[in-house]
Amino acid sequence: SAQISGSFTEKEASDLALVLRAGALPAPVKVVQNVTVGPSLGQDSIKKGLLAGLVGVGLVVVFMAVYYRIAGLVANFGMVLNILFLMGALAALGATLTLPGIAAIVLLVGMSVDSNILIFERIREELRLGRTAKMSLDAGYDKAFWTIMDSHVTTLITAAVLFQFGTGPVKGFAVSLSLGIIINLFTSLYATKALFDLGLKHGREKQLSI
Repeated sequence: SAQISGSFTEKEASDLALVLRAGALPAPVKVVQNVTVGPSLGQDSIKKGLLAGLVGVGLVVVFMAVYYRIAGLVANFGMVLNILFLMGALAALGATLTLPGIAAIVLLVGMSVDSNILIFERIREELRLGRTAKMSLDAGYDKAFWTIMDSHVTTLITAAVLFQFGTGPVKGFAVSLSLGIIINLFTSLYATKALFDLGLKHGREKQLSI
């Protein structure tokens, strides 16, 4: 037998007893295993996630530098800017680094690479047509602008839906992803182009290495 004590009315006590009886199991409960999970498990997961992310970023950096040469180095600089800006934005918001946040950073790296590859291939097409480095650079960025903008806007809409209907870690991922999208638009379409323009201004136009 059991007794319910507290500041209950007779009806409240009756309702509570009914709820407790309704949740009773028809069979006895037997504890098979009891495991205690400490906070170190989450920390270990974050460390492994960071390690995997760093390895991935390192491989991307090497690929871009080898395949696109000087242009690849510019793209790598933009990618590092993306990560630094995102980390700074998250720190300003008082956010902590979680596994969803790491996933958003890795996704940001992928988006940055996609944007730069699209731009570089457009520039290569212009160079093959015999245009000068400056003309090819401007045309490449102009032709890739709306393609990159469209892809980022659609991803931003997805992030907004996740934030609206998600909970907990999903909302955190959506916030990190949204910030990353906005930052990548700036670095891919403006920051890297400014570096190219600076290089062409202080060098010879035919030395555009891409």
